[in-house]
Amino acid sequence: MTLQEKDAAYLWHPYTQHKTAATPIVISKAEAALVWDENGKEYIDAIASWWVNPFGHSNRFIADAIYKQLTSLEHVLFGGFTHKPAIDVAEKLLQMLPSNQQKVFFSDNGSTAVEVAIKASLQYFYNKGESRKTIIAFEDAFHGDTFAAMAASGISFYTLAFKGMFIDVVRIPVPVAGREEDSISTLKQVISEHSCAAFIFEPLVLGAAGMVMYEPEILDQLITICRENNVLTIADEVMTGFGKTGKTFACDYLSVSPDIFCLSKALTGGTIPMAITTFTQEIFDGFYSDDINKALFHGHTFTANPTGCAAALASFELLGSDEMQANIARIQNNHKAFLSRIGNHPRVKTSRTLGTILALEIKTESEEAYYGTLRNKLYDFFISNGIIMRPVGNIVYILPPYVITDSQLQTVYQTIEKALAEVY
Repeated sequence: MTLQEKDAAYLWHPYTQHKTAATPIVISKAEAALVWDENGKEYIDAIASWWVNPFGHSNRFIADAIYKQLTSLEHVLFGGFTHKPAIDVAEKLLQMLPSNQQKVFFSDNGSTAVEVAIKASLQYFYNKGESRKTIIAFEDAFHGDTFAAMAASGISFYTLAFKGMFIDVVRIPVPVAGREEDSISTLKQVISEHSCAAFIFEPLVLGAAGMVMYEPEILDQLITICRENNVLTIADEVMTGFGKTGKTFACDYLSVSPDIFCLSKALTGGTIPMAITTFTQEIFDGFYSDDINKALFHGHTFTANPTGCAAALASFELLGSDEMQANIARIQNNHKAFLSRIGNHPRVKTSRTLGTILALEIKTESEEAYYGTLRNKLYDFFISNGIIMRPVGNIVYILPPYVITDSQLQTVYQTIEKALAEVY
């Protein structure tokens, strides 16, 4: 049997209808912004493999850190024990985050980072003797696949089969240009009509919704309203964190700091699954008690895995380097130059960029489904031209590794222009 035949026999892929999906491409190796399939065909990874590889594939600096850690302490249970890599990650991460963040809780992926945040928010008020059972979220948000994270997500086909099984979530409009006041007034109304524990949001960019962007000033207002009403705020920076918006975190554009941060994806440079949820001291103190029942009873077998921590520490060092910061600035400049020439293209309805993220909305005669015909044609076109991209409906986006070269970026841009001319 070929590898593809064995894949079909054994594997169940994510977000895939196997009866209609194309046969998966077998990838044999990768380096920097490039991957190669089993036949030697080269692809530019223009989305950092679902936004997790900012420092490129097969990064030797991270690999060496992982190897060194594996040969001294690969894993130890985190219940009743601790270790230097976890302590170092917490110490360095808290220096990078707003000063109100004081406690670090480890888990294993973006969904669980959000799950921890939502559970802790609900239990925080329960521990205080308050009944607050409603979570506020944006329309069209995506926060993950575990149940609380899925409940907070607003993309219906992800959650339709589980309708009626979720925690209470009330949605408000995304405050894109022209809808700011609608978002503010709806938030105020929701808080007045419900017992709200927390407001969760993707700061400045809604990734899975198609890189929908809004301004930091309006998010500051929404957070302030929540703070005035004792509603906790959760920044889901799983996608936006670690440089993608041009700053270390999207919330670095804000004047008001959220109470909770959710981090994953680029946390370990795309090498080892790991996630972190951070909290204020006040929230932690809400669980600090002689009563064992007030503890946060949540954990994972691989919590604070030392090898993952070593990868995270190496990633922090890379992100802070002059070279990587220059790369981020270079990508931003390239994106802006591309948008200046493509923004008025007759097939481009809207275009936007923030940091290393760029998105184009293609004009269509009718509304395009998330996994609709146009999306599939675009995906196949990019793959056939050696570009890994995953359009969202009629929205094409780029979120490349920071090590992508100018030449590779230009190839991506040119392929998008070619798609605009050829794909209908």
